[in-house]
Formats: sequence, structure tokens, C-alpha cells
Amino acid sequence: MFYYVLKYVLLGPLLRLLFRPRTKGLEHVPAEGAAIVAGNHLSFADPLLMPSVLKRRITFLAKAEYFTAPGLTGRLTTFVLRSAGQISVDRSGRAAGQAAIREGLGVLAKGELLAIYPEGTRSPDGRLYKGKVGVAVMALAAQVPVIPCAMVGTFEIWPPGRVLPRIPPVAILFGEPLDFSRFAGMEHQKTVLRAVTDEITYAILGLSGQEYMDRYAADVKAGQAKGRLG
Repeated sequence: MFYYVLKYVLLGPLLRLLFRPRTKGLEHVPAEGAAIVAGNHLSFADPLLMPSVLKRRITFLAKAEYFTAPGLTGRLTTFVLRSAGQISVDRSGRAAGQAAIREGLGVLAKGELLAIYPEGTRSPDGRLYKGKVGVAVMALAAQVPVIPCAMVGTFEIWPPGRVLPRIPPVAILFGEPLDFSRFAGMEHQKTVLRAVTDEITYAILGLSGQEYMDRYAADVKAGQAKGRLG
């Protein structure tokens, strides 16, 4: 219930007024039934702005760190995410990844929209990074379409390390649904999962126009952190 209060009364109108996001391809998001919306992840603003332009409720699998971020911004983000019924998932390790997949499949089993960031974390520099295969596992196991989504301009709004957001032009673009029914029952085959994930990633890339990096964003961030410590 509070999801709709946030969307239509408290937060959604404010976000649309401040950022005036341009949208394209909203007709590709199904009016009913389960589907995955897979997008790039540039900013803390992404899981706030994207739901504000959709008619349907959408559930994000949000990494646990978003619920424990420090400071005023962190507390505000935690409040909004929990109030909107978003799911906190621990992504550290194989067991945690399996738990996240179970949570996502539970959302899809109820015929709802599920939002996933295949990169697994925010881009450290605005480029699009290699996707993790969890999105493919869920798409094949649940036999649902995947709608690619590109956030454009949100890296400039709230880049990593910035406390308060800027307000540049923003666009939220949705592509045609991707149908992976040809791979039904193959969600345990690694080569198939990689192929499906890459197809989703390249569809996002086609919408966003980002530079692509064939590396995991988490590995890049870990290397940057190690370099700072060194």
C-alpha cells in the first residue's frame, strides 16, 4: 500500500518534477503478467526514478548494502526501499546468490514485475560492465520475457562519492521484450546462461550508448580499493 503512496503522493511527483525524465518505449512493459526489467546501474537514483515512470508496481532485488548505507542519504534510501517493499539480498558468495534467485523467482511466480541490474553493482565510471548470469537463470526458470532498460544521465546525477544529487537531463528507455523460450529447461547450462546474459547486456547497450567493458564491475571496484590501500 505504501508503495503507491510513495509513487503517487510523496516521492514520485517530486522526482518527476525535479528531474523531468524523458521516457521512450513504455509500451514494451507488459500491462500484466510476470516479466523481468533488466537495466544498467549508474546511480543511487536509478531504483527511485525508474518506478516513478511505470504504471505497474516493480520490485527490485536491492543489494544489502543499500539498506545499511551511512549518513542522511543512506537512511533516506533505506526508508524508501523498505517502505516500497523492495527486497534486500546478500550477494556475497554462491549461497547468497542462490538466495537472491529464489527471492526473484518468488516475485515472478506471483505474476509481478522484477527489476534486476545484471552488472550486480553500480558502474564505477559510467561504462556498462559484464552481466552476471543470475538474470538468465531467472528468465529461463520462470519462462518470462526480459525488457531491457537504459538509464541515461543518472551517473551525472549521483555518481559514486557524491553526497547530494545534481539535476541534469535524464532519460529512461525501454526496449522490446526479449524472448528466451527457445532455451526453456536449459537454465543449468553455463554456455546458455552466458549467451542469454550477453544478449540482455547488448540490448541494454544498444539503448544506453555506453562504452562496454568485458569485465565485472565488482572486480574493477575491488581493484580500485586495493590500489587505494596500497
